[in-house]
Amino acid sequence: MERHDDAGRAAIAAANPEFYTTKGKVKKSVYEAELARLQEEFVKLQRYVSETGLKVLIIFEGRGSAGKGGVIKRITERTAPRIVKVVALPKPTEREQTQWYFQRYVEHLPAGGEIVLFDRSWYNRSNVERVMGFCSEEEHREFLRSCPEFERMLVRSGIILLKYWFSVSFEEQRKRFESRNKEPLKRWKLSDMDLAEHRLYVDYSEAKDVTFQYTDTKQAPWYVVPSDDKRSARLNCMSHILSMIDYEDMLPDPIELPDMDERPYIRPPMGEQTFVTARW
Repeated sequence: MERHDDAGRAAIAAANPEFYTTKGKVKKSVYEAELARLQEEFVKLQRYVSETGLKVLIIFEGRGSAGKGGVIKRITERTAPRIVKVVALPKPTEREQTQWYFQRYVEHLPAGGEIVLFDRSWYNRSNVERVMGFCSEEEHREFLRSCPEFERMLVRSGIILLKYWFSVSFEEQRKRFESRNKEPLKRWKLSDMDLAEHRLYVDYSEAKDVTFQYTDTKQAPWYVVPSDDKRSARLNCMSHILSMIDYEDMLPDPIELPDMDERPYIRPPMGEQTFVTARW
């Protein structure tokens, strides 16, 4: 089972009742105000990374419905996709299955001036693939041996590497899966892999523990985000990312917009254009 600091969160909520509901969850008004502030900071970070040529790689891992996609969505809502890029790779092709395991991820690593967010990553090997039997025991052992060295190489090359594990309890995961199952517009999110993962919750817990044992290194440590409270998880993760990168506010000052250049020109009649039917 996932281990959460429930007592610690309860103490924080009790000491700050103006910020939390009676159930100990962050109030919506508080969440929205803090989220807006953090998103503004991510715009500043984006500008700083772009101007200085930093290379930032952020890995988001965790169980299905743990909240990885939610925090990625909030980070990217106000940022430019050509600078802050999201990578969520599909199942490997036949050719990719014969490559060096890390090869298909390497091409998505950040260049100078980019922030890359991995929605799942090479850690598929030590979690999903290991539990579901999609890789051999030898492939799994080799991953555990080579992954720390691979990540040390990335850090030595100048990449800022941050790794976050979103931790959701079995009970909360079940609630979220049940919610998806009830709503037609969310049911597409509930895959056979999700159902298998839910059934094999303990196996995935063991896989996570083994993964941490080998890959929670000084150069590339794991940061665990308790995510039973989605709002709290998003705010905590976003705040932590910002605290891990030394950036400055390099946003441009307001500019004076130019007037339109006047010159003789007669446009074609608007009736010659085909417009979308006005329904509203």
